[in-house]
Amino acid sequence: MKRFLLLAPLSLFLIIALAFGLALNRDPSAIPSELIDRPLPDFNLPAIQGLDQGLVSAELTGDVVLLNVFGSWCVSCQVEHPFLMALAEGDEIPIYGLNWKDEPGAGFAWLERYGNPYTAVGDDQAGRTAIDLGVTGAPETFVIDKNGRVRFKFVGPITPEEWRAVLYPLIEELRSS
Repeated sequence: MKRFLLLAPLSLFLIIALAFGLALNRDPSAIPSELIDRPLPDFNLPAIQGLDQGLVSAELTGDVVLLNVFGSWCVSCQVEHPFLMALAEGDEIPIYGLNWKDEPGAGFAWLERYGNPYTAVGDDQAGRTAIDLGVTGAPETFVIDKNGRVRFKFVGPITPEEWRAVLYPLIEELRSS
């Protein structure tokens, strides 16, 4: 009985240590999404204050596109933004923006300050569309195929390394299929 009392805490500790060890080996940007290989949820978002064109899900078909969730309050979005500008300037891929939970006018002021890489930007001030997309934080970027299906969800700021290693190969594969 004494032996069991000594081994029980040690066994519990080993189980917890194993669980933490397995969790540490997971990629935090690889958050699974229920939308993968499913149609993009329907939405019709108004333009952000200061722009004329909003964002409609039905328009995100016909070409492989990125849907980028951002906010003027998001520090990581500022890190990612110069790379999105470079993609837009190089005509790499159409990028659409979803301005998430921003104050009226804040998204436009942010785009005026840092540049606008987006083909169109929708205002999701209430966050309803982000909920439908399963957004957990900003920035998040969705790869949408020619048929309007979500093919990949990238969590965090896109870097040139992530672009070359993960996103660009997938986009090229989708374009050729």
